[in-house]
Amino acid sequence: QVQLVESGGGLVQPGGSLRRSCTASGPSLDKYAFGWFRQVPGKEREGVACISSGDEQPYYSDSAQGRFTVSRDNTKNTVYLEMNNRKPEDTAVYLCATEWLSCTMAWMGPSEYEYWGQGTQVAVSS
Repeated sequence: QVQLVESGGGLVQPGGSLRRSCTASGPSLDKYAFGWFRQVPGKEREGVACISSGDEQPYYSDSAQGRFTVSRDNTKNTVYLEMNNRKPEDTAVYLCATEWLSCTMAWMGPSEYEYWGQGTQVAVSS
């Protein structure tokens, strides 16, 4: 079983940057793809980025493309989400999740993922 612990949430001003971390524990972590999601009350969970195992190919939603960067450090069992040029609409609870091996064609769908972190609030406000 994989356990995920997130850190790096908080408040940032519009246009600012923030880096989220997701540290995993469990077997064969280098074989998992990791996804980042966000959720606001009353809306469905939204996939923003995914990074595969092996070739570490990243994938981004339209809202994240060009502003967010996903990366991983397998030596630390940690995945990162660097969020730049933050906008008020980026305010949400951000969660990380894992799926086996690669980000699939349906990587933006929460049902693709088996294990989830607890989520932490990230707010963008002046």
